[in-house]
Amino acid sequence: MKKAYVNGQEIGGEAVRFELDRLVKFYLSHGMTMDEIRKNMPTLEERALDQAIGAKLLLDRAMKLELPVSAADIDAEVAKVVEQVGGEENYKKALAAQNITDAAFRKELEKGVRVNMLVNQACAHVADPTEEEVAKFYEAHKDEYVQPHQVLCQHILVKTDEKDLPEVKAAAFDKISAIRERILAGADFAEEAKKHSDCPSGREGGSLGWFGRGMMVPEFDKAAFEMKKGEVSGVVATQFGYHIIYKAAEKGGEKQTLVDVHDSIKDLLRHEARGRAMDAFVAELRAEANIEFK
Repeated sequence: MKKAYVNGQEIGGEAVRFELDRLVKFYLSHGMTMDEIRKNMPTLEERALDQAIGAKLLLDRAMKLELPVSAADIDAEVAKVVEQVGGEENYKKALAAQNITDAAFRKELEKGVRVNMLVNQACAHVADPTEEEVAKFYEAHKDEYVQPHQVLCQHILVKTDEKDLPEVKAAAFDKISAIRERILAGADFAEEAKKHSDCPSGREGGSLGWFGRGMMVPEFDKAAFEMKKGEVSGVVATQFGYHIIYKAAEKGGEKQTLVDVHDSIKDLLRHEARGRAMDAFVAELRAEANIEFK
């Protein structure tokens, strides 16, 4: 991917990856599948770079304006992070792992708070979508609003590596086959997973929770969605080794009503309206900046 420079400063790969991660999460939350994400990845990467440039311009402007940020504002942001990582102890461990002090982390958070303040100022004139706009959007797109297919599965993994000798792979295959035979004969799948699975999920009886199409590697994905509810799969080979899968339940395929997707549509329309306002604001900043691609 080409590199971008804003007023002589390079946009780092970490900044682009951060924006790409945000885009992927946003589109996944609004119904795009992982397969669609992968197909559109070149476009998403270009957009992520563009957003990283915009973020740099916003940060530079926010710092230049010296928007006032109080200690309470930073404390509130730190509290959010502490909650996300599971407590004060985990927060301290995360800082230590990244070799960053609490004071330095707070300085970074201060930048983010300033940017958010600038964004809110730029979008202050943007009104929330009306109920009529939400309903109109639903009517125009209701055929697209179908509950995604999901499956609830457990699995057992016996790890192999592509560098393993044939006899090592054969032993792994024999081990998973023997586990499968015991389960078919009446052994409890969860107990077998706890005792023999090489996947961390084994501690939870092999549970993978609910997942949609494209979220697992292709071979596993294909097997899980083609199985019938209540079945135990044959041995499934993937890059991680040999698996057996138990399909506990499945759901999806039903059309979603306006009530089902109301909040999602409202969020999407709000996001798009704020996006247009920010595009206009960032365009002004771009016109004043020197942006180069190399």
